[in-house]
Amino acid sequence: MSQSGRSSQETMRAMAYETYGGTEVLSEIRLPLPKVGPGEVLVRVKCAAVNPVDWKIMAGGLDGLMDVIYPVIPGWDVSGTVERVGIDVPSTPRATRSWRTPARTTCTAGRSPSSSPCPYAPSRTSPPRSTGPRPRASRSPGSPPTRCSPASAPARTTPCSSTAPPGASAPSPCRSPARWAPVSSAPPPRNHDRVRELGAEPVAYGDGLADRVRALVPDGPTVVADFVGGVGSVTREVLHNDGRHASIADPSVLGSGGEWMWVRPVGSDLAALGKLVDSGQLKVPVARKFPLAELAAAFELSQGGHTAGKIVVEI
Repeated sequence: MSQSGRSSQETMRAMAYETYGGTEVLSEIRLPLPKVGPGEVLVRVKCAAVNPVDWKIMAGGLDGLMDVIYPVIPGWDVSGTVERVGIDVPSTPRATRSWRTPARTTCTAGRSPSSSPCPYAPSRTSPPRSTGPRPRASRSPGSPPTRCSPASAPARTTPCSSTAPPGASAPSPCRSPARWAPVSSAPPPRNHDRVRELGAEPVAYGDGLADRVRALVPDGPTVVADFVGGVGSVTREVLHNDGRHASIADPSVLGSGGEWMWVRPVGSDLAALGKLVDSGQLKVPVARKFPLAELAAAFELSQGGHTAGKIVVEI
């Protein structure tokens, strides 16, 4: 990062795009350093994680859900250091190491009332509520699980998940040995051994899926998390009578008592996850690291769908 003094003309490097498309639309640009408004902190980004939603937004796949104001700096999860603190932020001292994930409804390099700049740039502003202390043992960002708090998980829970996107958090990062029962999941066969290493039991897709899940969990899983969509009928067939189910990909779950979820970041949950990292109970595997200038290559690796861990961009 090259920044000059503390003047109003301070700038930063960023990877951005100015039209929908593939990785060919990404380019390196310079932008003014973000201003730090009331209730915000400025984070000097050390590294950022690649998630499938990054390139799906870039391709226009979420155009019906999210506004886009060009140029767009893609990205969600970051790890870095709080460098400046805005008005009315008494609890976040400067130089605090942090990781965070935003709740955004607009993607832009500027600012809107419901969002702040995206993270593939050396500095960005963020509401403190979506920021937590970074684990001492980690310099890389992970994807904090959506609405999964290790501090509030039921005492005995048997979750079942459809396949998560490559590099995204699988059920195991939400799993604390003292609080969670064995997990059943449904990944591609090539990932079965990896799922078992994480403490889950894989179940193959296809005819008879519901029977195979019931063979493992006769009363049915108490939580079903859908990451791919189109599995509503199987979910209802296997779910425990008092179970809960949710999807990040299929709004039809609302019609059967489920939750259609997005991202609701909570700083206290990030702090709890950070403690699990420091204690060794939670590990976020890193598949590969890329420099900022090679963001296109990082996206292409994610698009291939064969990674077994986070893809990290070092700023």
